[in-house]
Amino acid sequence: MVRKKKLQEYEERIKQAMGVLGMVGEDTTTPRNIRRAARQSIEALELAQYTPAVRASNAISILDEILQDPNMPPYTRVKLWNVMSLLEAIKD
Repeated sequence: MVRKKKLQEYEERIKQAMGVLGMVGEDTTTPRNIRRAARQSIEALELAQYTPAVRASNAISILDEILQDPNMPPYTRVKLWNVMSLLEAIKD
């Protein structure tokens, strides 16, 4: 029962993260490579054959790499940090 509740919480976190990443991916004021990384992160989160923790970890690694980009607008960087904090709470 507790496990099922945790799984629901993790899926909700993933859904929230995907919503924010979707906004970043559609934002035309954000550089193309950053939008591409946001879309790749969404794809990583959608892979149902992996556990939520593995999906979150894959998305975090994509975002971690792109956060080093000096061309990233500050408001986008904050959004991505928020997504990462949402995903980092997901554990197996």
